[in-house]
Amino acid sequence: MNTFKIAFLCFFAGLGFSVSAQNAFVKGVILDSNQTTVENVNINCSGKQTQSQKDGSYTIEVPSNKKVTLIFTHLSLKMITLQLQLQPNEYYVFNPVMKEETEQIGEVVITQSNSKRVNGIVSLSTATVRKIPGANEGIENVLKTLPGVNSNNEFSTQYAVRGGNYDENLVYVNDIEVYRPFLIRSGQQEGLSFINTDLVQNIDFSAGGFQAKYGDKLSSVLDITYRKPTEFSSYLQASLLGVNAGFDFVSKNKKWSGVTGVRYRNNSMLVNSQDTQTNYTPTFLDAQTNINYQVSDQWELSFLGAVSQNKYLYQPLTRETKFGTIDQPLTLAIYYEGREKNEYETYFGAVKSTHKLSESSTIKVIGSLYHTTEQEHYDILGQYLLKPTNAEVGDVDYATGIGSQLNHARNDLDALIANIELKGNHFWNQNSVEWGVKYTRESIRDRINEWEVIDSAGFSINPPILDFPNNNQPYSAYTGPIVPYQNRNATNFNTINRYSGFVQWNQKSNLGNNQIWYNAGVRFQDWQVSGASISGDTQLVFSPRAQIALQPNWTANMVFRLSGGLYYQPPFYRELRDYNGDVQPNVKAQQSAQIVLGNDYQFKMWQRPFKLVSEIYYKSLNDVNVYNIDNVRIRYIANNNAKAYAQGLDLRLNGEFVPGTESWLSFGYLKTEENYDNKGYIARPTDQRLKFALLFQDYMPAIPSVKIYLNLVYNTGLPGGAPSYSDPYLYQNRLNDYRRADVGFSKVFIDANTIRNKQNWLNNFKELAVGLEIFNLFNNQNAITNTWVRDVYSKNEYAIPNYMTSRVFNVKVNMRL
Repeated sequence: MNTFKIAFLCFFAGLGFSVSAQNAFVKGVILDSNQTTVENVNINCSGKQTQSQKDGSYTIEVPSNKKVTLIFTHLSLKMITLQLQLQPNEYYVFNPVMKEETEQIGEVVITQSNSKRVNGIVSLSTATVRKIPGANEGIENVLKTLPGVNSNNEFSTQYAVRGGNYDENLVYVNDIEVYRPFLIRSGQQEGLSFINTDLVQNIDFSAGGFQAKYGDKLSSVLDITYRKPTEFSSYLQASLLGVNAGFDFVSKNKKWSGVTGVRYRNNSMLVNSQDTQTNYTPTFLDAQTNINYQVSDQWELSFLGAVSQNKYLYQPLTRETKFGTIDQPLTLAIYYEGREKNEYETYFGAVKSTHKLSESSTIKVIGSLYHTTEQEHYDILGQYLLKPTNAEVGDVDYATGIGSQLNHARNDLDALIANIELKGNHFWNQNSVEWGVKYTRESIRDRINEWEVIDSAGFSINPPILDFPNNNQPYSAYTGPIVPYQNRNATNFNTINRYSGFVQWNQKSNLGNNQIWYNAGVRFQDWQVSGASISGDTQLVFSPRAQIALQPNWTANMVFRLSGGLYYQPPFYRELRDYNGDVQPNVKAQQSAQIVLGNDYQFKMWQRPFKLVSEIYYKSLNDVNVYNIDNVRIRYIANNNAKAYAQGLDLRLNGEFVPGTESWLSFGYLKTEENYDNKGYIARPTDQRLKFALLFQDYMPAIPSVKIYLNLVYNTGLPGGAPSYSDPYLYQNRLNDYRRADVGFSKVFIDANTIRNKQNWLNNFKELAVGLEIFNLFNNQNAITNTWVRDVYSKNEYAIPNYMTSRVFNVKVNMRL
C-alpha cells in the first residue's frame, strides 16, 4: 500500500522534481559483424573503464554537459571511437558493431531511443509484454494500459485510440501493413492477434500526430519488428488457455537466420464464465515464420509468412441476467435452440529486399499478399422471459416480457489484397529524407444473407420503417404480410485500386544552446471502387504532416513536442458497406485535422530512472462516416453526413518503482462527440471519458525468484447504444464503469541472471518458470453492450447488459532451451 501511495504522489509531483546528479550513463550491447554478442570489450571514458559482459552488455557512467570520447577496444576487433555530449541523468543507448577490417570514428547526432523520444513514440519492452497477465495476453493486452487506448472487451485484441474506432489503427510488422478479419461480430469469435509476441524484438506505438511515412488511418500506429536471432534456441509456453511453441535458427555461415512460432488457443474456459451457458468448441491455430538471408554486406532478403485457421462451434443453452434498480430488480431468462458455426482462414506472405546503396542511402522493395476466406453461419432461436427478480423460476404470471427471437445468417466473404511498394532512405549531415510509393489492389467477393424475426406474446413484430395497415397488435388481428424485423441481403463483387506515396524530411540542429528537431512530410492516395454493377469516381487526397521537438539546455532533462497535420482515411471495404450490406462506391475519405502538444521529462528518483510523458490533443473531424458497434462488429451508414471532434489529456509515469523492473501509471481524459445531419452533438460510441491504469511488477524480497505482476484498468462507461431503427439521439444512456484487475505470480527456476550449478538438471534450460494467473481478480461484472428486450404491456425497451467474464484461474509454464 505504501508503494502505491508513493507512486501516486510522484505522479502528480513529477514535473517539479529537481535533478541533482551531474553525470550521465551510456549503455548497450556490443555485436560483431555477424550479429553475435562480444564479451571482454574494454570501454574507456574520462579515466573510467568497464568491460562488456558475456551477453555483450555494458554500462558506463560519463560526465554530463561536456563533450567526451568513448573508446571501445578488443584484442581481435578494430577500435571504435565515439564522441558525444549528454544531459545530466540522461541514459544514452549505443549498440556498436565491431568489425575486423576498419576502425570506426563517429560523433553522436541522435540515438535510436532519442529519435523515438522526439517523435512521441512509446517503446514497450518485449519481456514486459510476455509477463503481464491478461485474458488476451500479448501486445494489445499491454497497449490497453496506456493512456488514450481503450477497450472494455477482454475477449478482443482490438482497441480504440483517442476517440477513434477499431478500424482506425495501423499495424505494421517489419515495414509491412497487416490486416484484420472483416466479418468478426463478437469478441469471443475473434481468436488470435496477428502479432506473435514470442517473435517480437521491438514494439513502437504512436497514439496520434504520427509522421507521413505511416499510412492513411486516423488514430494510431503500432510498428512491430521481428527479431533476427544470433543463435539457435527453442521455447514452449503452455497454459489452460493454449500452447505457444517455436524456435530460432542461424546457419553456420551466419547468412541464414529466422524465427518460427506456432500458437494454439481455446477460449472456452473464459466463455464458460459468462451469464450464457454454452457448448463452445473453438480452435484458434496460427503459424508464422520470418526468414532472413544476407546475400552480401549491402543486400538482404527476408520473408514473412503466416497461416491462421479459426473455427467456432457455438451452441448457446441458457442465459440468466439480473439487472434493474433496487426498487425494481428484474431478471432476463433466455432458453436457446440452434447453433453457430463460423470459420476464418487467412494466408499472408511478404518478401522484402533491402539494398544498401551506400553508407547513407538504403532502398527497400516490399511485396505482400493477403488472402482471407470467412463464413458466419448460424440459426439461433432464443425464447425469453422478463420478470421481477423475486418471482419463482418458471412462473410467468408476473412476467412483463415474453417472446422469442430467431436469428439466421449465411454470410461468406473471400478477399485478396496485393501490395507492391518501393521505399528509400537517405542521410547527409544532420538531414534525412524518406520516401515511398505503393500500389494496392483489393478484390472482395462478399455475400450477406441475414435476418431476424421477433415474436412477442404470440405475434410477430414488424419493422417500424415500413407502413403496415391495420397494425395494432395485440389489440386487433393483423392481416398484412409477415416480414423479418431485420433483413440484410446483398451480394458484392468489388475491386479497389489504390496508389499511395509519401515523402518526408528530417533535420536536427541547434537553437542557441538548445537542440531542435524538425520533421515535415506529405502523403497522397488515389483510389477507385468498381464492381459488377457499380463504378465509383476516382478520388485523391493529400495529407501534410509536421513535427517539431525542442530539448532546452536545462538541468532538467525535458523535450517539448508539437505535431499534427491533416489526416485522411480513405474507406476500406467495411466502410463502403451500408446498414443493408450494399456497397456505396463514392464514400469519401474521413478527414481529421490534428494537433498534439507533448512534454517528455526524464529524471531520477530513489537513484533510479523515471519518465513522465504528458500530451494534450485535439482532433477536428469532417466527412465522418457514422457507425454503431455490436460487440466488436462495426456497421457504417456510409454517407459522410457527420462531423465530429475529440479532445483530451494523456499522462503516463513509468520507471523502476521496484529496482530492476519497469512499471507505470496512466491517466487519460477524453471527450468525443459527433453531429449527424446537423441534429446536434452527441457522444460517439467510443466516448471513454476517464481512464486510470496501473501496470506493476514486483518480486518478493526474501525470495527474489518469485515475481508478481499486476494489470489494473478502470474506465468510465461507454455509451450503451440504441435499439434497432431507433434514433440514437433518444438513447444516451451509458454502460457501467469498466473495472478489471488481472494478477500473475511466477516462480523463476532459472534465467539469464541465475548462478548455475554444473550438477543441476536446470542447466538444460535457458529459462524455466511456472506461474498462476487470476483474471478479473475482484470478480467485477463488466458489460460490453446491451441487449434490448421489449415489455409486452408498456412497449418499453429494456437495456440488458451483456456481461463479460467473471473470475478465472489459469496456470502457465514457460521454458526456453
